[in-house]
Amino acid sequence: MTYHGFQIEAFEAGKGLWHARIRREDYQPVVIDGVSFPELEVGFAWSDQEAAVADAKTRIDYLNRRSVTSEQKRKTAHA
Repeated sequence: MTYHGFQIEAFEAGKGLWHARIRREDYQPVVIDGVSFPELEVGFAWSDQEAAVADAKTRIDYLNRRSVTSEQKRKTAHA
């Protein structure tokens, strides 16, 4: 599934242990504090797929907010 510019892939890593992997929809890396990641595995071992996807959406929302804040800081610093 896609959500706000990211692809979310839920997967079961052991019986009843659901995780999620996120990747930018344009396949560009996610950069966190200068470190580049082609994809991220997020969250904990959730009991169902829906919980893993919900957690991934929360992480994506955080990354998108952080990205906007960083861009605003960059523009302000170079104004």
